[in-house]
Amino acid sequence: MNFDLSDEHRMLKDLVHRFVTDRLLPLEPAILAREAAGESTALTAEENAPIDAASRDLGLWGLDAPEDVGGMDLPTVAMVGVNEELGRTIVPYTLPPDSPNLRMLAATVTDRQREAYLAPYVRGETISAIGISEPGAGSDPGAMKTRAVRDGDDWIINGRKIWITRAAEADFTILMAVTDPAAKRGVTAFLVDRDAPGFSVQRKIPMIGGQTTYEVALDDCRVEGWKLLGKEGAGFAPMQLRLGTRRIEMASWSIGMAARALDMLVDYAPQRITFGARLSERQTIQNWVADAATRIHAARLMTYDCAWKLDSGRDVRSEISMIKSYATEMAWEVVDRTMQAFGAMGMTRELPLHLMASKLRTMRIYDGPTEVHQWVVARNILGR
Repeated sequence: MNFDLSDEHRMLKDLVHRFVTDRLLPLEPAILAREAAGESTALTAEENAPIDAASRDLGLWGLDAPEDVGGMDLPTVAMVGVNEELGRTIVPYTLPPDSPNLRMLAATVTDRQREAYLAPYVRGETISAIGISEPGAGSDPGAMKTRAVRDGDDWIINGRKIWITRAAEADFTILMAVTDPAAKRGVTAFLVDRDAPGFSVQRKIPMIGGQTTYEVALDDCRVEGWKLLGKEGAGFAPMQLRLGTRRIEMASWSIGMAARALDMLVDYAPQRITFGARLSERQTIQNWVADAATRIHAARLMTYDCAWKLDSGRDVRSEISMIKSYATEMAWEVVDRTMQAFGAMGMTRELPLHLMASKLRTMRIYDGPTEVHQWVVARNILGR
């Protein structure tokens, strides 16, 4: 069994490493300053434009997009390396287009939707969001209450969606609604444009770490019939494809964050002297370093294994839950211990550690809490 990346995928990972080092890490002081002032950590238009230009020139757009719409159609294994490198920085930058929504679109679009939605998305001309969670319906899609009913050739959607990232900026939202209340999973996906009648952003929700989500309302929202995504009542499987892609991303980001924190600890521990000895000479610190290195290694191998199986067409539902829960919890503890080792300096907003911790804290909830994923793994093993 070969655990090495191919030369092509290793070179891509190295290229993204240099891009992060040269283009994103220098922006961290400005991000930290804005967060400390209570402002958004999002990149400004002036910051984002040159980064977009640089990443496009390096050929980093559309990495896992289908070739027939201008992408490179790279496998999940290659994207693990890319996202691990992106996880090393607190700068909130995504290489266009965002993979989870991309994968869901690519698996379901009609020819008309391919030209109207997928192709512009791959070219970086549009922004997308996804509306799944509702007040009272998060990890359990069976509790979803948003309803879509036919009205001639169109659909009328009523309901509420919450915790939507980029809802206010998105050109379109992939929105999940129940079309068959009698079916256990009669969920259908729709492409809802920003200016669709009856679609409105209700409120901006500030999250920890300077992040933002939104709540949206659908009040007799009219959606043209051709904008139904996939098959009626069969939206659960492509939604899971989208969620699985994000969960592998989260595992990869977690590995990158944990590795960055470990590097900071390794650099700092020999410099800090307490009670006549360097921190690096303390057994507790040595144990933390060894444990972090071991668990990062384990998480990386688990994530590549899951990606390889996914690329091979195998059922990886258990593995995705394993890596999502294990990697995020691992990175949370590595970052927390690094903050502890830095003492008071670790509590400041001058280091990136607190933003890493905030992101990890949300990731332990987003796209399925740790406890739900552990339940999924146990249920599969127990045959229930």
